[in-house]
Amino acid sequence: MPGLVIVGTQWGDEGKGKVVDLLAEQADVVIRFQGGNNAGHTIVRDGETFKLHLIPSGILYPGKICAIGNGVVVDPAVLTDEIEGLRQRGVDVSGLRLSANAHLIMPYHVLLDRAGELKLGKLEIGTTRRGIGPAYADKAARLGIRVQDLLDEKILRKKILAAMDSKMQALKELEVERKKRKQKGDDEEWDARLDLHSIVEAYMRYGHRLEPHIADTAKLCWEALDRDATVLFEGAQATMLDLDHGTYPFVTSSNPVAGAACVGAGVGPRDIDEIWGIAKAYATRVGAGPFPTELDDDLGEGLRKAGGEFGTTTGRARRTGWMDAVALRYAVRLNTINALVVTKLDVLSGVDPLRICTRYRHPEGAVFDEFPYHQSIIHSAEPEYTELPGWEGDIGAARRESDLPREARNYLQALSELAGAPVRLVGVGPGRDQVVWMGEEQPHLRAAA
Repeated sequence: MPGLVIVGTQWGDEGKGKVVDLLAEQADVVIRFQGGNNAGHTIVRDGETFKLHLIPSGILYPGKICAIGNGVVVDPAVLTDEIEGLRQRGVDVSGLRLSANAHLIMPYHVLLDRAGELKLGKLEIGTTRRGIGPAYADKAARLGIRVQDLLDEKILRKKILAAMDSKMQALKELEVERKKRKQKGDDEEWDARLDLHSIVEAYMRYGHRLEPHIADTAKLCWEALDRDATVLFEGAQATMLDLDHGTYPFVTSSNPVAGAACVGAGVGPRDIDEIWGIAKAYATRVGAGPFPTELDDDLGEGLRKAGGEFGTTTGRARRTGWMDAVALRYAVRLNTINALVVTKLDVLSGVDPLRICTRYRHPEGAVFDEFPYHQSIIHSAEPEYTELPGWEGDIGAARRESDLPREARNYLQALSELAGAPVRLVGVGPGRDQVVWMGEEQPHLRAAA
């Protein structure tokens, strides 16, 4: 019963959506297990670009079950818009399922996220302002609104009232801040005033639209695994943004690591057979936080332009840098990754020499071969690099390992050795077909697992 988890090994934006789209052809169920619409997966198929935020990447295959698991926080406005957008483009969404236990992002969550970013006594993290963190906070505080609550107006109203009561002071402070900014000429449109009746009415309408998709998604996974079907567990964000194991506090509000697939989808650890880690051939990061190998120069800007490094969800420019093998090795061990997928190798064409960070050095002289546990160390860590020769020419037409330049193959071999996991798949362009299966033709998932 093959269960395959797809996780990011860096700071997100590694190309997980493309990989899931490729593997979904052989899968029976694809389930997203954490995050919210702060994530974005871009898929290029037959010249068309699809940008997905909540719906699993496998939705482009008619008849596949694509589930949003209980570990996801869902903005129903975003989800209904995404469903309608796919329908208008001729995509069959009949296979979409939404966990009744998933928590909802409410209007006050978005406002509270904004309050955090306005630094009302808080550290600026660089969030997407989508309400993700406050929604997870309410979930932990047992003040959350779940998808199933959309099906009972009395329960919905009672829960929203209880949740709003606990936030009135923060919302009042935000409204005061809004008025101050307006007086100073800030023309950004937002309003911290909320009306209970209007929220209930709007969310009941979302409930009617989403009801055909609401299901027990854990049971769907169990049934598929019990009949030896293939289930893909799709993560958002990435290991270095994990709430517990990432570069805290500059992290997301959930656990994007492989272990969270069990909690966020409702399956047991023995249901997982393989874990594939996705890594760019270089590194990127969006928002604030430590980034030891960052290139704040012309080369970094060149990588940004060549790789199209702008956020799918926010459009923000991504910070770029050299591959960090210390962080990659940490991600491989933390997730017990069986195989690596290296994406955007083509972006490095023409860059010579290539550099890979192999360890960190502290300003006081200490050397770290492993990812340091202490935040003060990672914030001041200086990378030590090994250099490899680059290659010239476009590699977008490569389809076999032997098609890749020798220097590209050596670079991949170095990454594999430093990370401690084999490279199984390589992306050489944005197109769905622009991939190289290392060492062999594309394996069947059941054989791979």
